[in-house]
Amino acid sequence: MKKKKNAETITDVLGTASNEELLRRERRANSAWSKLKRNKTAMVGLVIVSIMIFIAVFAPLLAPYDPTALNPIEAFALPGENGHILGCDNVGRDLLSRIIYGSRVSLLVAFGGTVVAGLIGVLLGLIAGYFGGIIDSIIMRIMDGMLSFPYILLAMVLMTVLGSGIFNVILAVGIGNIPSFARVVRGEVYIVKNEEYCNAAKVIGVSRLRLLFTHILPNTISPLIVYATLGIAGAIISEAALSFLGLGISEPTASWGSILQTGKFWLNTSPHIATYSGIFILITVLGFNLLGDGVRDVLDPKMKK
Repeated sequence: MKKKKNAETITDVLGTASNEELLRRERRANSAWSKLKRNKTAMVGLVIVSIMIFIAVFAPLLAPYDPTALNPIEAFALPGENGHILGCDNVGRDLLSRIIYGSRVSLLVAFGGTVVAGLIGVLLGLIAGYFGGIIDSIIMRIMDGMLSFPYILLAMVLMTVLGSGIFNVILAVGIGNIPSFARVVRGEVYIVKNEEYCNAAKVIGVSRLRLLFTHILPNTISPLIVYATLGIAGAIISEAALSFLGLGISEPTASWGSILQTGKFWLNTSPHIATYSGIFILITVLGFNLLGDGVRDVLDPKMKK
């Protein structure tokens, strides 16, 4: 009888341990990272983004030449000539070095502009969505007014007022994206603020400030992460467009947009000057878009298959 009880006890213990192991495996399988790893396109995007960030961070170690060094003798050198892998521009600067250093500027503007837009847009969206009424109307009408301008036109006006420079480009790109962030957050707040846990927090006397930033804001993070990831891709294109028009990053500072701006004058005779910069913009934007789509699939329960 005693042996039978011991056998049952051992069986129960083993069964409990097996169930705990199954639960741990299920949690690991359902984690955001595990789901993201199963999305092949998202992983391709993550690899591209990681490579571009690596290039930007370690640009001084990767660039074979000084990106601002002039060498008129090698002007318009074709790819592979005299040790220049991607050739040289119209004043003999090494294109590979300028593209590597340009990744720093372009990604800095993209990330910085997205942060500026996110901070201001999230705050305005929280206020508009939570308080509603006249406050919501005033804020959202201002946002609608900003959205009524074509984005690139609004950025051009801001750059004309602020002047050129990396910091001003970040501000212009960020301000242009504020309405989109504000609208996304406002819509989420309208849903979240009426949930039972928010009503319970109000009943027990939680302050509005604490309710906004500890209960409502964390539950709007998922769509914000997705929108920010996709917004970075748009910011890269915006910086390139402004620099291409001569309103963004100016010479001799290297950015992908400024390289395009230089190369547009020599498309017929030396198309490689603009081509490689355009390819890097294309690949980077594609990487962020693929990653953003994958993050959306992971964080949005409606996208589950």
